[in-house]
Amino acid sequence: MGSEDFKLMDVFSYESLVHAVSGAVGSVTAMTVFFPLDTARLRLQVDDNRQAKSTPAILAEIIKEEGLLAPYRGWFPLICSLCCSNFVYFYCFHTLKATWLRGHRSTPGRDLIIGIVAGVVNVLVTTPLWVVNTRLKLQGAKFRNEDIKPTHYRGILDAFAQIAQQEGVGALWNGTFPSLLLVLNPAVQFMIYEGLKRQLMRGVHRELRSVEVFLIGAIAKAVATTLTYPLQTVQSVLRFGQHGHQAEQSKLLSSLRSVMYLLINRVRKWGMLGLFKGLEAKLLQTVLTAALMFLLYEKITSSTFRVMGIKQHVKFN
Repeated sequence: MGSEDFKLMDVFSYESLVHAVSGAVGSVTAMTVFFPLDTARLRLQVDDNRQAKSTPAILAEIIKEEGLLAPYRGWFPLICSLCCSNFVYFYCFHTLKATWLRGHRSTPGRDLIIGIVAGVVNVLVTTPLWVVNTRLKLQGAKFRNEDIKPTHYRGILDAFAQIAQQEGVGALWNGTFPSLLLVLNPAVQFMIYEGLKRQLMRGVHRELRSVEVFLIGAIAKAVATTLTYPLQTVQSVLRFGQHGHQAEQSKLLSSLRSVMYLLINRVRKWGMLGLFKGLEAKLLQTVLTAALMFLLYEKITSSTFRVMGIKQHVKFN
């Protein structure tokens, strides 16, 4: 009984809650700062007929055609999705780490496995939020692809209702298959981040400097994003729901065929580089956002623990 209570204390601990809230606040703040870059990235991924240009040129084009606030279209639903997603991910990651690694040293392999498990939980719980977010973010956009049909959602709840009514409840989990594959993105990101953090702190009992946190956060995200970018593009297209590929009875087979169809179709249209269309905007946005997120996360976490009088224990190889 004592052992079970001990494990429950690990799952429902203040430390996990602090990590979760800090990660959510850090990610929301960072995304708000760099949100226009995400708008440019999404347009390049979804609108096939838009010629790849520099990020500033894409943003200037969007502002000219759709108004000054267009780069911030869909900010609120994205922030809601991001806040929930990062809360779930950080909570799961640090809870799993506290329960599984108790008495053991943290290693890159263990960090990767924990990151994958946390990512799977996060995907299954928050995919509907990201589907709605993608639809709202692209609503009202001027597309070069004439096959894209306009949507008319009045907000988050209306989007949920319309998608479920018109396309079925399962449509709220569009893109789940590539999303499950993409759990490697945050898993690799956290593995690299935690590994670099351990190396910098080896034998030195101090907090990392702000510039160190920013740099290792940027490096970790850059590597993870580049490795998984083609699947991120497919994920965005599937969430948008207008990829033009007929679904089959088997959900898994349909998802697999949709992923393969979109990857092959993109290569045929644009060549191998088409798989990385919009990568410049994505890297610029995601690397800066992740770096700032980790910086805020570390500062908020350490400040909160100091106020609460909780001392963090870190084990190194």
